[in-house]
Amino acid sequence: MTAAALKSDTRDIVVERVFAHAPEKVWKALTTAELMGRWLRMPNKGFAPVTGNRFTYQTTPAGAWDGVIHCEVLEVKPNERLVYSWKGGDASNVGYGAPLNTVVTFILAKVEQGTRLSLIHSGFVLPTNETAYRGMGDGWQKVVPSIGEIAGEQH
Repeated sequence: MTAAALKSDTRDIVVERVFAHAPEKVWKALTTAELMGRWLRMPNKGFAPVTGNRFTYQTTPAGAWDGVIHCEVLEVKPNERLVYSWKGGDASNVGYGAPLNTVVTFILAKVEQGTRLSLIHSGFVLPTNETAYRGMGDGWQKVVPSIGEIAGEQH
């Protein structure tokens, strides 16, 4: 092992919020492609809440990376749990657009006030993914409340 490999560290981003909506409404906001694009503020192509389904998000390109985030749905438990892979970047990029191979997990739990949503975005390898970890940590904090807003619009 190299000295750099020995110094690497894996980190997760965790965001929790309680929304005053039933799990079914939060689930709909999480798993409807058009609604996902709204709260994540990033368009997706091909999303469906079906295990094995592959889809993409498009973000700002950088260097040799085209800005496409490749995802695959890994687990679906309606109104309870959604898990998908999140991969992007290019090996020639350092900082923004460096290779990223992570997993996003959404866990919904019915609570007295409505629904507790836990987001865990796991697998950031530091120092390689330091830029993504910091940027996405801030980003998730900003977009997760939008899930509750969109859930509140659902009938």
